[in-house]
Amino acid sequence: MKRNTKIGPSPGPASSGSAAAITEPPSVEESVTLANLQTAYNGEMNAHVRYVAFAKEADQEGYAPVASLFRAAARAEEIHARNHEEVILGLGASPKANIEAVVPKSTHENLEAAITGEVYERDEMYPSFLRQARSERNQPAARTFHLAQKAETEHAALFTLALKDLERLRGEAVTYYVCPVCGFTSAKADGPRCPVCSNPTDRFEKVR
Repeated sequence: MKRNTKIGPSPGPASSGSAAAITEPPSVEESVTLANLQTAYNGEMNAHVRYVAFAKEADQEGYAPVASLFRAAARAEEIHARNHEEVILGLGASPKANIEAVVPKSTHENLEAAITGEVYERDEMYPSFLRQARSERNQPAARTFHLAQKAETEHAALFTLALKDLERLRGEAVTYYVCPVCGFTSAKADGPRCPVCSNPTDRFEKVR
């Protein structure tokens, strides 16, 4: 990936007697967005590991449909991490993740924890990171943050619904559809294209 270039409107003409001010984007060493990318990458990698563990617990408790949801979300978080990684590499840095040990609790508690994490990313983390990336005029970072935020919004909704209907979610595994470009996750592959990134839905991955 090419190094990020400055985007946005060109500076207007200088006023009489003054020079036009051009603010250069921060260097890689000074970039808050790079630090945010590393934070997001670390978070998504840990979420992937956490959801895989939650899926195993759900299977053991007999909540196969919930296990399917956790596996689909785990795949989506992996896609987010990959997208963040590409931007980090494009900035000349190396992605870093500190994978934490996971000790699953009950599926009910795991769903509550998942909702808390997704809501935080949806409402606080990614909006903040997105604003910073735009202020630094880093279009690739802004895009990967935007895509992840949209997918996390759907994850929060799916986990919330699963928690509400938990006792009815027993039986066999079900199929979820995951966009390989942005990680959007859905119980159905409705429409011809992903509602987040416009990737054709016939390219969605099926996860059970």
